[in-house]
Amino acid sequence: MNTKIKNILKVTGLSVLVTLTTACAPQTQLLKPGVNEVPTTTGLTNTDFEQAASDAVQSMLVSGSVDRADGKKNILVISSILNDTMQRIDTDQLVKKIRVELLRSGKVKTTTAIGLNGAEDAMNNKYAQLAQSRKVNQSTVVKQRFTAPNLSLSGKIIQRNNRLESDNQLIEYYFHLTLTDLSDGLAIWEGETPIRKVTGSKTVSW
Repeated sequence: MNTKIKNILKVTGLSVLVTLTTACAPQTQLLKPGVNEVPTTTGLTNTDFEQAASDAVQSMLVSGSVDRADGKKNILVISSILNDTMQRIDTDQLVKKIRVELLRSGKVKTTTAIGLNGAEDAMNNKYAQLAQSRKVNQSTVVKQRFTAPNLSLSGKIIQRNNRLESDNQLIEYYFHLTLTDLSDGLAIWEGETPIRKVTGSKTVSW
């Protein structure tokens, strides 16, 4: 067999291999909210966070804990949401959804200038540097005067795995949240949203 025929066979074989690999590869789908059904997974999904946030905010609104007799809006600061699960999740995903829901209610404003680890929005602190810069037209620099919060939201996400008799396992996630009145340090609302999933005993949840 001459070299030319060998090269042709190599190219043909490579083309067939690429075709077979492509044909066997799983197809990627774009899931659109409200159009596609989101597959259920053992871990926490965006749908789970949406449910937990919606349940928490609705409970707060129904309880009247964010109502004010003077007609003003509460100023809320997010203290800390701890992750006590087996997964590496970003708790900001839950915080953001809660914040959006509360802002939509029209009864609460949230501060990004004050937080557990400093300002949430770094520009709140960096803006002060503009007043010292010669490159900035000082007549355009507004005087900063932060509004202190009167409410603080804290919580924890807990995971519990339990073996079932049917050789399955029950995975439970609990979203515990507490709303505190900073004027006296007393909790004025507490909420718990459970998310439960049943899967095979050998399935891992992280």
